[in-house]
Amino acid sequence: MPGFELFGKEERDQVNEVLDTGILMRYNFDAQRKGIWKAKELEQNIQSKVGVKYAQLTSSGTTALITIMNAMGIGAGDEVILPAFTFVASFEAVLAVGAIPILVDIDKTMTLNPNAVEKAITPRTKAIVPVHMCGAMADLDLLLEIAKKHNLYILEDACQAIGGTYNGKYLGTIGDAGCFSFDFVKAVTCGEGGVVLTDNQEWFKKSDEYSDHGHDHIGNDRGAETHPFLGLNYRISELQAAVGVAQWNKLDEIIALQRRNHKAIKAELEQIKNIQFREIPDENGDSCSTISLIFPSEEIARRASEELKKEGVGGFYWYDNNWHYIRKWNHLKDMMTMAPLYKEHKDLLPNYSEQDFSVSDAVMSRVITFGISLSWTEQDSKERGNKMKTIISNLL
Repeated sequence: MPGFELFGKEERDQVNEVLDTGILMRYNFDAQRKGIWKAKELEQNIQSKVGVKYAQLTSSGTTALITIMNAMGIGAGDEVILPAFTFVASFEAVLAVGAIPILVDIDKTMTLNPNAVEKAITPRTKAIVPVHMCGAMADLDLLLEIAKKHNLYILEDACQAIGGTYNGKYLGTIGDAGCFSFDFVKAVTCGEGGVVLTDNQEWFKKSDEYSDHGHDHIGNDRGAETHPFLGLNYRISELQAAVGVAQWNKLDEIIALQRRNHKAIKAELEQIKNIQFREIPDENGDSCSTISLIFPSEEIARRASEELKKEGVGGFYWYDNNWHYIRKWNHLKDMMTMAPLYKEHKDLLPNYSEQDFSVSDAVMSRVITFGISLSWTEQDSKERGNKMKTIISNLL
């Protein structure tokens, strides 16, 4: 699943090229860097591979989301619709730009329920954020239709789905804008990093400026640059980008290994009666970084989670997870900020602790997700799947 499993000489060679110049910053120092521009190289490689006009690297997937929302003009009082199952960064980014996270139910895709999205739209709604969780996609056809009907942006959070596609197009490139994360456990890693993806030239220019303190990057004298907008320091370093260059070159290999091992495991698990697989709108586009099972009941799912962990083949039982599902987000429900929010901002926030997510609970309480390792052989995967099949079948 994570690119670090294939870390090797290629990454070291790329990093050493940067170390040999001594220039670790992505901008300026043109003469000293001897033609080595790793961030630019990675951005160009991403653009070429996924078929997007512009890619802007940032320090993380979180800062990529914050950057592009600023560029899109999403801010004070705007509502942004998100799934109740996501990584906490999704709603953190919305709060960071002064907007309002509107969390809605998921369905058996483990992503946004289109019906719930449409019901949540108000005059304040500015964007819908499909989060392509655990390597596979939301129902983008329906979500794009809803967005067009209500004149809303689609911002794809594809941080967990690098390399996945939908109807032949890469996730993250289908909506108005998208983001990848390159943190340590993503399919492609820089250690830390992220990228904004868009075909909108104005948003790209603003993203480039915002992520570097508002610098316009005109000319080759950093001290003489002007600042059209306020910004922040969300830059990626040349060292991180260098790792990313090597990792990005392995993307096809990573996806191929995931799909091979996923197929071997699924072939075993398909033999179990009374188990459902997560619904995937385009199975051919699944990046196959994980495989998710939906059990008949919460009780059975909990027992299965415990037994599988005991036998060394455990997965993620999201219902009890602190980072990914609304049920355990007490810091959001109680709005536990270090410093106070503006009263106007706080007054617009829903009372998350009183919202009904029973539709999502009915799915998430029964789901276990299993990561797919790049280090397994096809035989390893088959044996692992067989072991899981035996344990689950005995429970049922």
